[in-house]
Amino acid sequence: MADFFGFLTDPTAYAALATLMIMEIVLGIDNLIFISILTNKLPVDQQKRARQIGIGLALIMRLGLLATIAWIIGLTAPLFTVMGNEFSWKDLILIAGGLFLVYKATTEIHHSVDPVDKEDASATGKVLISFSSAIIQILILDLVFSLDSIITAVGMTDELGIMVIAVVVAVTVMLVAANPLAEFINKNPTIVMLALGFLLMIGGTLIAEGFGYHIEKGYIYAAMAFSALVEALNMFARRKKARDKAAGFDAAAH
Repeated sequence: MADFFGFLTDPTAYAALATLMIMEIVLGIDNLIFISILTNKLPVDQQKRARQIGIGLALIMRLGLLATIAWIIGLTAPLFTVMGNEFSWKDLILIAGGLFLVYKATTEIHHSVDPVDKEDASATGKVLISFSSAIIQILILDLVFSLDSIITAVGMTDELGIMVIAVVVAVTVMLVAANPLAEFINKNPTIVMLALGFLLMIGGTLIAEGFGYHIEKGYIYAAMAFSALVEALNMFARRKKARDKAAGFDAAAH
């Protein structure tokens, strides 16, 4: 236990802790967007519980992976080589997770742009996804995102205590932000499409990394932040236009 908290006596460790916490929170955004979009397809009374279970599984998975750091490091060892490219278990998991994410994002985009599917679902009153199916899909992506998160943590510090605290803080932030984010996405259809675009880009990034093409995550998140800023400006513009239109109707009525 003393070794676990040994970093508390090292002033430089706090900078590493703060950096890793921020990094883990940013990495958790991908996971949270997927959970929010997926659980919004469930009946209203099941959505909050599904988010809590999904994020709880993310925490358990991350802590479980931290408990097997030696095994995690072993996942990066080459398994086989194809046309000069070495592939490890980590690469295969990233490729599989990326393909799954691209498939899910593409499917959701199709449902968003095809009004026939939505009208049929609304007319029949059918639930678009079952609770168990949602949890299974969240579990699959939790594994991919958790692996990426823990490997990033291992690369930044060798203090287990720092990694555990950073992971717990990041998942706590995810838990607090889950419901507000899901409600915001649900109330703004254009945000749904933007979020699906993010997931499509993240899926492509995971596949590229699995094939050995490293892409700096800073570029990805900078692009996401810029796109979110543009969409925020569009939302403000639409709301102002709606207010001005309503004010014009009121003036005309008087």
